[in-house]
Amino acid sequence: MRRPALYSSSRTRQPATRADAPADPQSAAIASAALKRARRINFDSPRVLWSAILLLCALLAFTLTLALRGGPHAITQDDIDKAVLKSLDTQVLPSEYARAFENVRPSVVRVVSYIKKSRIKEALESEHPAHAHAKLAKPKPLGPALEGTDKAQPKSDDDDEEVEQGVGTGVVIIDKGVILTNLHVVSGSDRVKVIFFDGLEAEATITGVQPENDLAVLQAHKLPDDLIPATMRSTADLAPGDKVMAVGFPFGIGPSASGGIVSGLKRSFRSPEGKQEMNNLIQFDAAANPGNSGGPLVTMDGEVVGIVTAILNPTSARTFIGIGFAVPIENAAQAAGLPPF
Repeated sequence: MRRPALYSSSRTRQPATRADAPADPQSAAIASAALKRARRINFDSPRVLWSAILLLCALLAFTLTLALRGGPHAITQDDIDKAVLKSLDTQVLPSEYARAFENVRPSVVRVVSYIKKSRIKEALESEHPAHAHAKLAKPKPLGPALEGTDKAQPKSDDDDEEVEQGVGTGVVIIDKGVILTNLHVVSGSDRVKVIFFDGLEAEATITGVQPENDLAVLQAHKLPDDLIPATMRSTADLAPGDKVMAVGFPFGIGPSASGGIVSGLKRSFRSPEGKQEMNNLIQFDAAANPGNSGGPLVTMDGEVVGIVTAILNPTSARTFIGIGFAVPIENAAQAAGLPPF
């Protein structure tokens, strides 16, 4: 018996419709999920339409706001002035004198000179007691006098024992420990000691002098780890009326600061004994007393313009009456071997 011929269909098989959906449960589940996703967003729904309208309104309002503002707000001078005034009203700022003191304070040192009792004894034995001190040291316009040298011979039998000759001030001008002070603070001494801002005590050697300006240069043997030299400023633009501050150890108290102004320039001063006259000095009215000698005279930026060296007092009290003198820093820099400004 002859078999019927079998032919393969040349037409593509169409996907199954719901009527002829596959009987496989897994395939049915997949098809159902796809239909649900397609029907999830119904643009004919009133909720969807109102949501789209609200979103468009919000975008329109945002665009109009930017257009009306005209971009970011530009900061004006009036805004800056208001901010500064608010800061001044709400914050207490340090005074210019306080800032100047903080700037120069790490560079200021206390200078103490010592003399052996044997030298005092020799002077007392060879000279009239009233003139003993004059043989030991040069005139000291601001330095403390030696008490007791004109009254009695030292009681100690130890001639090598040292006594304090005087206390003055110095200022560090080079971070290697180079210090400027007055010559009359250390003149005639057997030993010099300096005390830095952090309390470190060190021996010092006199490495240079400038007698005509009463200046001496010291080299400290030990230094603090964070030694900061003072900033020096030319006196070319210094004028009477400029604010200045004297920093030092008046009567050994300090460091102390006193404020005033420049009273004059190119002044002359003659020592009380009349043996020395200094010229081209800065006159100032910031309080200075014995112990201020060698200390810095600074501007409101804390920059050194002079070295305090003398006060004018017609009496023998040697206390301040309103006229002090400082050597311009140009002269002081030359004494230390530094080039002038």
